[in-house]
Amino acid sequence: MIVQELLFLLLPIAALSGWFVGRRNRRGRRDTGNDCLPLSQDYFTGLNYLINDQSDKALEIFIQMSEVNSETVELHFTLASLFLKRGEVDRAIRIHQNLIARPMLARHDRNRALYELARDYMRAGLLDRAETLFSELINDADHGRACRRQLLDVYQQEKEWEKAILIARRLDGVRGQALSPVLAHFFCEQAEEALARGESALAMKLVKRALNEEGRSVRATLLEAQLHLRGQNPQAAIKSLKRVAQQNSEYLPLILEPLQQAYERLAAMDEFVAYLRQLPEEGSLSPLLTLSEQLQQREGEEATLQLLMQALRSRPSLRILKRLWEVRANRAADDQALQLALRTLESFLQNKPVFHCENCGFSSRSMHWQCPGCKQWDRIKPIHGIEGD
Repeated sequence: MIVQELLFLLLPIAALSGWFVGRRNRRGRRDTGNDCLPLSQDYFTGLNYLINDQSDKALEIFIQMSEVNSETVELHFTLASLFLKRGEVDRAIRIHQNLIARPMLARHDRNRALYELARDYMRAGLLDRAETLFSELINDADHGRACRRQLLDVYQQEKEWEKAILIARRLDGVRGQALSPVLAHFFCEQAEEALARGESALAMKLVKRALNEEGRSVRATLLEAQLHLRGQNPQAAIKSLKRVAQQNSEYLPLILEPLQQAYERLAAMDEFVAYLRQLPEEGSLSPLLTLSEQLQQREGEEATLQLLMQALRSRPSLRILKRLWEVRANRAADDQALQLALRTLESFLQNKPVFHCENCGFSSRSMHWQCPGCKQWDRIKPIHGIEGD
């Protein structure tokens, strides 16, 4: 770190110095105790160590100074903040631990130090330690709500969904922030765990709880349909899957495969084709591409080509072009140029992301209900566009 940047970070410490000096001057000679911060040579020695990037020596100097007087508590916090800005979490941890160890520390200062230490542990990935400290402060007037929010993050990272549900209920509605959609995801997480264990009845119960929390939960509705398919109830699955299109049409690509399975079990593929035809043309390309596959099987390649050519004129898309070339390549297996073009396009598209986060831009080829990048729920959507879905 260059000297100018470090000096800028030290401005809060300089301001504190002025405050302490002014306090000492106001007290005058009547103050004969050891209540003032001795800023003399040690103080400037510590600054010199920081400027010369000798953090360990500076830390020792300032901690020794801070042990002199309880009025130096704020200096502790400022120094810890400085080290955090430099990415030195271990030194911030040591400062906050030093504060907590002082028996004469005021209760509000101790709670503040505990909260900051818990955040240090979070930054360091020490979730168990962070959880312990946040739990200790969960009812504190100054830090309780912040600790509950931090605990919510901890429990999500640890996949402690029952604890996450309990803490989210304490936060739900605070300052108008409804957590019902997030609670629905927690129940869905539990349902997927139950499903992985083969406990379908428990999974359905948890899905119902998710839908009670958030009736428009796409994820819960998709899980409900999956469970209906497992339970040999394709009609109920179709009803659930069609509800997804009403909840949020952006997720249409996720319903097509299970919807086709359900209609196949009912031997009612005509109804499936009719449903695909009635879906709006704008938005996802997946219904169009699925319809083209059905037409190729039912009405032949000519009808399929007409559908794709018409769609390509109104909505230029590499995925539509690829599908059109697949149909043409089927008719002209000896056309080497067409086969090469198709393989090239397939190679190009196979690595393109299919989903992206509207919040942070994270992209992937698989669906995530919680973004791995920004950790937000319900922000990853199928990509719609020239090269997207």
